[in-house]
Amino acid sequence: MRFDRHTVVLLVRPDDAPDLPQDALDRIQDAHLAHQAGLVEQGAVLAAGPFLDGDDERIRGFVVLSVDPDTARNLYANDPAVSAGRLVARVTSWMVPEGQVRFEQVPVPRSMLEAAAGD
Repeated sequence: MRFDRHTVVLLVRPDDAPDLPQDALDRIQDAHLAHQAGLVEQGAVLAAGPFLDGDDERIRGFVVLSVDPDTARNLYANDPAVSAGRLVARVTSWMVPEGQVRFEQVPVPRSMLEAAAGD
């Protein structure tokens, strides 16, 4: 059997995340979404999104990438939410039977306003 190998990033809220005013958190979140959208446009990110209603609230998001783990680490070191200490990127490889998972190119939000618009 053949397998596809993808790089996965779990975005995790660290226990020592800085406590920031809401306006700063909003700016960081918008910058995070813009960074993520840029990685989608570059073809590095195949799929990404937040986790909701999880058993562990620290696990905030999931990303599947088309790049190797070291490249993913470098890309996410530049994520504004990671560099601000609000998130930590945990990188690993994920293997699935070849062709089991397919990814489509779809628009992604570049800001919270765009995400909230639902269009």
